Amino acid sequence: MADTLTAPVGPVSIYAEASPNPESMKFVLNSTLLSDGVSVDYPNVEAAVNSPLAQELFNFDYVGRVFIAANFVTVTKSSDLTWTSLIPELRTFLKSYVEAGGPIFTVDPAAEQKAAQQAAATGDASEQDQQISQKVIDLLENYVRPAVEQDGGNITFRSYKAGVVTVNLQGSCSGCPSATVTLKSGIENLLKRMVPEVTEVVAEGITV
Repeated sequence: MADTLTAPVGPVSIYAEASPNPESMKFVLNSTLLSDGVSVDYPNVEAAVNSPLAQELFNFDYVGRVFIAANFVTVTKSSDLTWTSLIPELRTFLKSYVEAGGPIFTVDPAAEQKAAQQAAATGDASEQDQQISQKVIDLLENYVRPAVEQDGGNITFRSYKAGVVTVNLQGSCSGCPSATVTLKSGIENLLKRMVPEVTEVVAEGITV
């Protein structure tokens, strides 16, 4: 188990940025919360056992989901309250918490994420499928993930089998009305063009 991870202490500025999902808001910090390319998605407080920050956010009764990446936190609300009334409270909380050096994680997610992705790419797959899986992972990492992060979410590789790539959509993407369109018209087309063996892309994590 790694030491508790905290963000660098110092003056913190935060701004809110809308995402394609009207129920999700991205709070961008001038402070690093996770190393680049690493992210965590908590659909409920029970899943956030390794993140004191996420647990604190779930104490707000309108917070339904928390996603944390390199320098931002995406909050998905579970009530009809408007963001206009919620943003100031959440921004103030995040600023105070990070400036005070509050713990972000009790276990570094980077090693866990790398191990999970490696296991997904290999497992009991054939050598050819492992090679295809690695090509897909590289494309998702280099071309898709940066764009998805801009929208306050993330995409992770789950599996490849018989031409079908399964991915997991996290953060704002999990409930985004346009997620299915993006998946099929954008991500699927890219992978099919770059990796001819891919015939379809399906997603876990879409809640709409």
